Parts: sequence; structure tokens; C-alpha cells
Amino acid sequence: MNAKSQLGDFLRARRSQLRPEDVGVSTYGERRRVPGLRREELALLAGVSVSYYTRLEQGQSLSASVEVLDALAGALRLDESERRHLHDLTRADRQRTRSRRPAPERVTRAAGQLLDALADVPAIVLGRRGDVLAWNPQGHALFAGHVDPGAPEVSAQRPNMARLVFLDCHTRDLYADWPSKARAVVGSLRLVAGRHPQDAALHALVGELSARSTEFASMWADHRVRACTVAVYEMRHPLVGTLTVTQQTLSHGPGPNVVVATTEAASPSRAALTLLAQATGRDAAQAASRDAGQDATPAARARTRSPVTTG
Repeated sequence: MNAKSQLGDFLRARRSQLRPEDVGVSTYGERRRVPGLRREELALLAGVSVSYYTRLEQGQSLSASVEVLDALAGALRLDESERRHLHDLTRADRQRTRSRRPAPERVTRAAGQLLDALADVPAIVLGRRGDVLAWNPQGHALFAGHVDPGAPEVSAQRPNMARLVFLDCHTRDLYADWPSKARAVVGSLRLVAGRHPQDAALHALVGELSARSTEFASMWADHRVRACTVAVYEMRHPLVGTLTVTQQTLSHGPGPNVVVATTEAASPSRAALTLLAQATGRDAAQAASRDAGQDATPAARARTRSPVTTG
């Protein structure tokens, strides 16, 4: 998964998905062997030579100017996320240095402070590949209550949201419109792949998901990109039932992102989240009580079980 192959694959996928009638190209009723625009048609729409466009699509050139890339984006009817992705695919190769092992992702001080401030709102901290770096109790309960709450604390055991969405039946059942959530996950990974074409861990994740999920493989081959900053999902939670949440990604620089889930005020969904928070707090209190009992001396445990009465 290098920048050259990604650029060519992206251009071919977009060209095949654009019908001639969508851009005013007349086919005069001819039958076509392949769907979408031909190379020469797209080159004409973008105002570049066919040979130059062919070199771009074949990965023989990554020197396209900003003006050429914008012209191609316009001809392909790309949205803003797709346009940025097209630029990322060429920029990543030009700025590439010698391959270095990326620094381990961690919760930054800013992300940690934000997570603390969102104590009453379900929130999780995600690395760029979707690894869960941290979550608050409500975030854990809403998104992955069946997973060990301490898993993010050990890098080798960190849950990954893409794996959960595609390979975990509990998470799949959590979303009423699972395909929409799945496409959002793939679209986000595509954006990351364009910005970090040398990320070996990302390559391994994509390879694993492609091998284990035909649905992921199909969506990945579609080359759709999507910046999932805000999305509304209907969730079917096993403890509190159906609720509609707005998932928002709060980005603050090159570090990890904080994803929060909010609901409309005075709605049944808000009531469901409140109920989930109460259940989470009750479980946490019971766990703390058990831990205190295990750590105490035998005499202290006895006093906890049998309080002394006077009279």
C-alpha cells in the first residue's frame, strides 16, 4: 500500500464509478465493455493530455501540480474529503523520508484532560488506526461493555474499533444500520492510509480485515473516503435498549482524537444514557467494594460483612 499504487487505484475507482451522462459526455448509444468514463474522456474534462493522465493512473508520476489535481477532482466530482485525499496521495510520497518505526500512540495530556472533563458523557480516545487508547466508564459501557474495561491500558491488548465493527458480533448488533457505520470506518481508514502510506501497522490491520471479512474487502476496494466528524446512529444497547446518539470526533492537532456520544435533551435517548450511567456507576461502586474487601485484612473484611451493633 504505497502512494503510487493508491493514487492509481483511487483514480481508476473514481473513473469507473462516474457515468458519462453524469458529466455530460455523449456516448451516442454505444455499448461499453467497462463501466464509467474512459481515460481520454476524463483527461478531456480535466484539461490534461491523455498520456499524462495515463502516467498518473499507472503510478508513473506523482508530480502533479495543485492545479492539475484540482482539475481532476472537479472532473471526477469529488467532495471535499475526497479532494483532500487526492492531494494527500501525492503529498505523502513527495514528503516521504526514510522509513522509521512510528512512535507508539499514547493519550496526550490534552486528550486526558478532555476525557476527565467529559465524565458525564460517553467518550473514548482513538489513535489514528482506530485503536482505543482510553475511555471513560460511560464510553466503555456504551461502545464495548463486553470488553475488559482495562484493555486500553495495555498496548498489546487495546481494542480496535475497526476490528470490533467488522469482526465482533456484539458491536455489529449494536448498530441498527450497521452498513452505514461500517462504511464510515472504512472511509476513515482510507483517509489515514493516504496520509500515512508507510504505516506498517495500518497495512497489517487492512490485510487482516480484508482476509477475515468479505464485507470489509469489498468496501475497501471501493476506495470511498469519508471524514467522520459528526454522524447520527441508532444504537440497540443490550442494557438500556434503543437510543439515537450523535457521535462527534473532537480533533485537536496531530495527536489522538476524542469521540463523544451525545443525545437530544429531554429525549428517550437521553434517559437511556442516564440509565446507563447509573448502571455503570453502580457496577463501579460494587467493583471498588469487592477490591477493598480483597485487599483488607481478615478482621477488616469481617467488620465489613458484619457491622458491630450496640444497644
